[in-house]
Amino acid sequence: MLQRILVTGITFFCLQLGMAQQTATTVAIDSTSKPVAEPKPTTVISGFADAYYRYDAAKTPFNNRTSFTNSHNSFELGMISAKVDQSFGRAAMTADLGFGRRAEEFSYTDANTRFIIKQLFLSYNFKHDIKVTAGSWATHVGYEVVDAYVNRNYSMSYMFSYGPFFHTGVKVEKTFGRIGTMLGLSNPTDLKSANFSNKYLIGQVSASDEDGKLKAYLNFQAGKPSDSTQYSQVDLVATYAISDKFSLGLNSTIANVQQKTAESDGFGAADHWWGSALYINVNPSSWLGLTLRSEYFSDKKQLNVFTVAPSGGGVLANTLSLNLTKDHITLIPEIRYEKANQELFFNKEGLGTKSAFSFLCAVVYKF
Repeated sequence: MLQRILVTGITFFCLQLGMAQQTATTVAIDSTSKPVAEPKPTTVISGFADAYYRYDAAKTPFNNRTSFTNSHNSFELGMISAKVDQSFGRAAMTADLGFGRRAEEFSYTDANTRFIIKQLFLSYNFKHDIKVTAGSWATHVGYEVVDAYVNRNYSMSYMFSYGPFFHTGVKVEKTFGRIGTMLGLSNPTDLKSANFSNKYLIGQVSASDEDGKLKAYLNFQAGKPSDSTQYSQVDLVATYAISDKFSLGLNSTIANVQQKTAESDGFGAADHWWGSALYINVNPSSWLGLTLRSEYFSDKKQLNVFTVAPSGGGVLANTLSLNLTKDHITLIPEIRYEKANQELFFNKEGLGTKSAFSFLCAVVYKF
């Protein structure tokens, strides 16, 4: 019922805005009664490529429990990505393609291929700061993104790895000064195609202070990935630029999962996982950056990462990364130490252990 109400509301809203827009723009004549030239399209092409080497102290690739860096003592290619953004008046289109192992893991629900469509969406900006977007886009949930050049740490957080990667559907965005809102309807998490009625409700509320140094985003998604499962997630992201050389980031999230019980048609009590991470960013100069990410991830109900452990628990992961930038190239040497309260990792003998240590060095080229 909620999905039908939302779809009807968005459709009616867009039709009303479309009629208003058509009425307001039927005349294209300036004060001298000469036709006004149509706006020219603008096109921006960008992209990046990345590669890395990772060494695990226990000499195993199986101690990596997050996305994109599942290797040991091996030079690995990440992804080459090409993105086209084009706008024409109030209409815009984004096509974002990726090729490589990182791309394949990002689009894990698609056919087993290393060439994927990361994003493909169309949008239209109506008057009164209202934008409607349809297609597939990277998730609004979380602090980190799939594109390596955006993140200060090369390895990924647990919250990114077990949260949503992208959404496919339709969304409406509206700004009220320094307040931003988004509401949409999408396929279940990370599905570009879903030939069934179950859909997710997604949303975001964002705000910033007057000088833009403090920004906060409250994110939400909820729906049924299947008829027997209900899922919801609330996520908070906040950033604060103390100065041009020092800034902080915070990401906290909690997800709830409910299953239908065998005794009745109703859903049972919710199980949940949650996480929180602090990002400390220091920039001594234009070419040197330093980031410490300290994350705690709790999975007591063994819903994701602790499915490989004897029982559920939590893990504290600390990652220290340098960013050395010259022209369009960034070198990222990184060390990572993780400590769990269960035997989540393996030692050199292949036995269970509670801690893991690794080093990697990545190179990212942005164009």
